[in-house]
Amino acid sequence: MSFPFYIAKRYLFSKKSTNAINIITSISVFGLAIGTAALVLVLSVFNGFEDLISGLFSNFNPDIKIEVLKGKSFTPNEEQIKQISSLDNVLAVSKTLEEVAIFEYSGSQDFGKIKGVDNQFVAVTSIDTTLREGSFLLEKDSIPYAILGAGMRNKLSVHIEDEFSSLTVYTAKKKKSRSSIIPGSGLRKKLIYPAGVFSIHLDVNNEYILSSLAFVQSLLGTNKISALEIKVKNQDALSSTVSAIEKIMGTAYTVKNRFRQDEAFLKVMNVEKWMSFAIVSLTLLLIAFNLIGALWMIVLEKKKDITLLKAMGTEDHKIRNIFLWEGSLLCIIGMVSGFLLALILYVAQKTIGIVPIPAGFMVDSYPISIRFTDFLAVGITVLLIGLLASIPPALRAQRVSEMIREA
Repeated sequence: MSFPFYIAKRYLFSKKSTNAINIITSISVFGLAIGTAALVLVLSVFNGFEDLISGLFSNFNPDIKIEVLKGKSFTPNEEQIKQISSLDNVLAVSKTLEEVAIFEYSGSQDFGKIKGVDNQFVAVTSIDTTLREGSFLLEKDSIPYAILGAGMRNKLSVHIEDEFSSLTVYTAKKKKSRSSIIPGSGLRKKLIYPAGVFSIHLDVNNEYILSSLAFVQSLLGTNKISALEIKVKNQDALSSTVSAIEKIMGTAYTVKNRFRQDEAFLKVMNVEKWMSFAIVSLTLLLIAFNLIGALWMIVLEKKKDITLLKAMGTEDHKIRNIFLWEGSLLCIIGMVSGFLLALILYVAQKTIGIVPIPAGFMVDSYPISIRFTDFLAVGITVLLIGLLASIPPALRAQRVSEMIREA
């Protein structure tokens, strides 16, 4: 045990001559504990929302998505699909095709996207678990059926129970000449029957209608697909699986993991998360002024001790380090207390939901998720702030004279 640390520990637990010093020190530690807990909880709430949204998107977005680098669609290579399916970490591969379309139902019209999926899509995304009405039915007795996002159902006023009203789907034809100006001649049209309603996320709900791959290919007059969507067995081996698929597909295709599929959204979420962290850190920096005051008063109280230590030959840098350690120890006590407080509030929020969310949201209380990296980031931040707050009093202690001047 170093000499400065030993003296700092003695000063920390020794009785102070003035009760005000104890009060200010206690307030400093309490403030650091509250600030530390706030930092952990801010990051945890953002983690909770990130996990919630990612979980919702996982019911629609695959673990891995393969798209052509140039253009919108491509002809699937069965040999490549076979090689991908044979990879150890690949559970299922689905072919999909999506296109912008106009939908009409009983006089109501709106734009959206029609997405054709094959039978493996359920295994890849678990989309059938998000149904709110009807059943997950894409085709029966050669009759095509549609699964609508909840937002599209509302905009088109679709009645799932009405088995006799069809949904009309319009998509644009590829223009071969500029001579045709007959209204409506540039549109393909097909009928489909609503079978169910899914609910995932507002953006998806308001935009997508699902049907069979065969129906959408027939509607567009093509045998191409827009993506291969893949489910993996082990998320820990996701990056190596992506690399293996990139080798199989070559440079003409882009292979996206879940983050790259929702890259814009997750980046915005990350920016908001760390901006909130920075704001709370600035608040903690203000709280640290109490720590400066407490240490300064301890320096004044221990002035005779410092003079005596210097007279005994203690170097200035060791005197300085005593109070750097003093501030660090106070900071560590506040930080550990804050961690314990954050864990208590985390358990309470997870079990009984002490902070509810207004009615109408998909969950009853704020989602929360604690990660080890958050503790690491908060710990480094709090210790750095504590060290900065300890420097002015430590330098003041270093400048204390070696001579005791009696009045």
